Amino acid sequence: MIVDFEAELWLWDARRDESWTFVSLPTEASEDIRELSAGPRRGFGAVRVKVTIGTSSWATSIFPDGARGCYVLPVKRAVRKAQRLDVGDTASVRVELVDL
Repeated sequence: MIVDFEAELWLWDARRDESWTFVSLPTEASEDIRELSAGPRRGFGAVRVKVTIGTSSWATSIFPDGARGCYVLPVKRAVRKAQRLDVGDTASVRVELVDL
C-alpha cells in the first residue's frame, strides 16, 4: 500500500524539541493501514514504512496516535534540513508500507 498526501509538520506536544517533528497521515489512510496491519504488532503499534519527501527517502515506522485518530510519521532533522522544511510547513509525503 502506498499513500501520497500533503501534511503540515508539527512538534510533539509532550516534548518541545525540534528533533521530535511529525506529520499526520490522513484519517482514511490510517483506517486502511489499521485494517491491513491487524494482528501482532511491533512496539507502540508501529508499522514499518519507506518514506519519500522531496528527494529524501528513508526507512522508518509510523505510529498510531489515539488523540489524533491517525498514524503519525516522524520526520528526522536531516530530512527537514535537506528539504528546507520547518514546523508549520507543508510537505508532500509518500509512505509505502513494508513487511505486511
